[in-house]
Amino acid sequence: MVKNKTLKTWLEAKKIIPGGNMLLSKRPEMFLPNKWPAYFKSAKGCYINDLDNKKYLDMSLMGVGTCVLGYSNKEVDNAVIECVKKGSMSTLNCEEDYLLSKNILSFNKWADMVRFARTGGEANAIAIRLARASCNQKKQNIAISGYHGWHDWYLSANLKNKKNLDQHLLSGLDTAGVPKILKGTVFPFSFNNVDELTRTVKKNNIGIVKMEVYRNHPPDKKFLEALQYLRERHNFILIFDECTSGFRETFGGIYKKYNITPDICIYGKALGNGYAITSVVGKKNIMNNAQKSFISSTFWTERVGPTAALKTLEIMKRTRSWEIISNKGKIFKKRLKDLSIKYNLPINIFGNNGIPAFNFNSKKNLEYKTLITQEMLKSNILASNLIYISTKHENRHFNYYFKNLEPIFEKIADCEKGYNVKKLLEGAVCHSTFQRLN
Repeated sequence: MVKNKTLKTWLEAKKIIPGGNMLLSKRPEMFLPNKWPAYFKSAKGCYINDLDNKKYLDMSLMGVGTCVLGYSNKEVDNAVIECVKKGSMSTLNCEEDYLLSKNILSFNKWADMVRFARTGGEANAIAIRLARASCNQKKQNIAISGYHGWHDWYLSANLKNKKNLDQHLLSGLDTAGVPKILKGTVFPFSFNNVDELTRTVKKNNIGIVKMEVYRNHPPDKKFLEALQYLRERHNFILIFDECTSGFRETFGGIYKKYNITPDICIYGKALGNGYAITSVVGKKNIMNNAQKSFISSTFWTERVGPTAALKTLEIMKRTRSWEIISNKGKIFKKRLKDLSIKYNLPINIFGNNGIPAFNFNSKKNLEYKTLITQEMLKSNILASNLIYISTKHENRHFNYYFKNLEPIFEKIADCEKGYNVKKLLEGAVCHSTFQRLN
C-alpha cells in the first residue's frame, strides 16, 4: 500500500510538470512546503478530501475564490450535468451565450455588449485588445494598479524596471519570453495615490487605465474623484478588473458601491462557481472593435461555462449570497481583531469583507504564517493568512477555526517576546505570495 499518495504524486508531478502544477497559487510551497496536501479527490460544501481520503475543512482559498456557493453546489452541478447530456459542444452556437449576455447586461446598465472567455488571463487580454483598438493610436500606453494576469502586455511592465510589479505580483519577477519591444508601454501606479496616478497619466501618454477596484483596501473618495477628473480631461478608457472582487459585496462589480462606472468591466472566478467562465462587459463603441481585431477561440463556445454561470447567478440573486458572504466576513474580521488584542499581537486586517486577510506587523510574518498553516493542518484545517468566504461557511466552522487558531496566536505572542519561532517549525518556511498595491 502506498503511504501518503498525495505527497508522492506531487513529488512525481514536479518531475514532468514545470513547477509541478498549472497555478502558482496552488503550489504547496505557498503554504507548507512538502506537507501541504497538493491534490484533492473530492470536494463538497467547504470540505475537501485528498488522495489519501483525509478530510479537510477549507478555511483558505476555496478554489482560489471560484466557489462562492461552496464546492459542488447541487443546483449548479445538476444544470451542468443536464447540459452535458444534451451535448456540451457542437458545430452551432449554444443559446446560453445569448441568455447569459442578457443576464449580465441586466445588472450592468451602463454597458451594451458582452464577450466570454474561460479564464481571467484571457478576459484581461481581450479587454486590453479591445481598449487599444478603441483609443487614440498615439495613446496606446496603459496604466495599471493590480494583478491582471500572465500575458505579455502585463509582464512588460517589468521590462523597464524589474521592480515595477513587485507590489502587484511577485518581487523581481523575470520577463523571459516577453518581447523587449513592449518596454515602456505599461506603467504601474499605487492604489489610492492621487499624485502617482496623476503623474503616471500625464507623463506617459496613457490611453488606458486598468485597475482592481478593491483588493486590500477600499478606494478613497479623493482618489476616485481624481480618477474621474483625469478620465474626463485625458479621455482614457477605464477598465475595472473585477475577476476577484465581483459578487463578493454586491451582485456584480464592487464598483457599484462607489459613484463611478467603467468603460469595460471584467468578471471571473465566482461567476461559474467552479466552472470555467469569464466575461468582458463594455460599451458598444469599444466592444464592437472585436469585429476589427481577431479575438476568437474554439473552447469559448462550449456550453458548460455559460450554463453554470446562469444557474450560479440565479442562486446568488435568490439567496442574496453577497450579503451572506459580507456579513460572515465582518464577523471573521472582528474575531481576528479580538484575538490579536487578547494576545497583544499587532496585525493588519485587510481585504474586502468577502476575502478577509491578515498579516503580522513583524519581520517574522512569513514564519508565523507558516506556523499557522502547519499547526492548523494537524487539526485537518486548510488555513493561511486569508480566506475566501463562501455561503457554506457556518458559525461552527468559524468556531472550530478560532478554537485552533488561539493557541497558535499564544505561541506567536511568545515568539514576539523572544522565543525562536524556527524551533516550532517542522520544515521550510512558505514562499511569499502575490503582493498588491491595493
